[in-house]
Amino acid sequence: MNDRYSCSSGSESRTKVELKPCFSDPQLEVMNFLNEVVLDFPGAISFAPGRPLESLFDVRGHVAAIPGFIDAESSQKRISPESMWGQIGQYNRTNGMINEIVARQLVADEGIRVSAEAIMVTVGAQEAMAVILTGLFEPSRDILLVSDPTYIGITGLAQILGISVYPVPAGPQGMEPDMLRKSIGAASNRGRPRAVYDIPDFNNPVGVSLPLDRRFEILEICRQYDLLYLEDNPYGMFNYDDVRIPTLKSLDEHGVVLYIGSFAKTLFPGLRLGYLVADQQVGERTLAQEFSKVKSLITVNTPALCQVIAAAAIRGNGYSLEPVVAPKREQFRKNRDVMLESLAHEFSNLDGRVQWTRPQGGFFLTVTLPFPFAEPEVRECAAKFGVIVCPMQFFALGNDRRMQVRLSFSYVIEDEIREGVARFSRFCRSRL
Repeated sequence: MNDRYSCSSGSESRTKVELKPCFSDPQLEVMNFLNEVVLDFPGAISFAPGRPLESLFDVRGHVAAIPGFIDAESSQKRISPESMWGQIGQYNRTNGMINEIVARQLVADEGIRVSAEAIMVTVGAQEAMAVILTGLFEPSRDILLVSDPTYIGITGLAQILGISVYPVPAGPQGMEPDMLRKSIGAASNRGRPRAVYDIPDFNNPVGVSLPLDRRFEILEICRQYDLLYLEDNPYGMFNYDDVRIPTLKSLDEHGVVLYIGSFAKTLFPGLRLGYLVADQQVGERTLAQEFSKVKSLITVNTPALCQVIAAAAIRGNGYSLEPVVAPKREQFRKNRDVMLESLAHEFSNLDGRVQWTRPQGGFFLTVTLPFPFAEPEVRECAAKFGVIVCPMQFFALGNDRRMQVRLSFSYVIEDEIREGVARFSRFCRSRL
């Protein structure tokens, strides 16, 4: 054999691959770590995953509804069911094929009124974030402000894309207008603040919700500084105290808000379906239509079969997901209450040295400890006490969350919550 075609096992002949500097950032390892630590300690009760219980899914029922939806849709469009089935198996519109249905659901469930042309149906909310960051930000000058701590899916993605991220320290009720103003001023010394990202309803990871007066004030700040507000709302329908605060998008009168939605929690995560509402005008087109140029190069289009599953569920329930969400919400409410009762029982005699929040909705609450909790504590707690909790510092850009943990109550049953909190209490007492 000619030597130039032969393979060598020597390391000196291997091409050296250099990764971007951001790959050394510990935050990019958080998702992998949380997945792997559960595998490393399979017998431990885990309060780490931000996901819903599989027992609450009705995947079979949602899939079974597809033929009925096809028959109704083909009749409405005056085409044959066979043709409709063919369309589902084919490439489709870049921005989605169920936009009208999503628009009607947004009116019913969120009070958001936009045209179908203002909606992009995405492969999960994560793609919506990727489209926004790729389509709007010039990495050399634009800065993304984020409520701190926040969902690492957007901060990690921004890092990989080379976009600077600047934190807005959150208070007990979420983002604070005064801190947003200060952060805008400080970030302006480094580049152009382009947008601010937040989860105002039952925030991941801290579990708090932004009060109504602050929503109006933050919208006004964004208008004054020509800043877009990226509203991520996967948990909005999971409110447990029967008081629903309007979304910022429904309050927006100046085209400030880009709204990110998801069917992962309302239907089921394996659907991998979300959407982006971008109704700002760019010439004669909506921003969502302009963003199709970006999406077409990321995923080409969103799988039609997944879209049809969501559309059948929405239409089959009167263009609202409330009937689907209601029993899930009730179970998560019970889970929250059991976790609060368990925390009160297990930590009652510690003179307030361990404190926790009472979330009004969502999947998470925050526990503040009298000692730091990081990766070594995660492993010790899992190995010796059989419970996995998530350090809040994993989600923070600053260093002021080292003594907090996030507890998720969405992926455990009530008995597991009681036992898991008891185990966590024993770990904390061993440290105290």
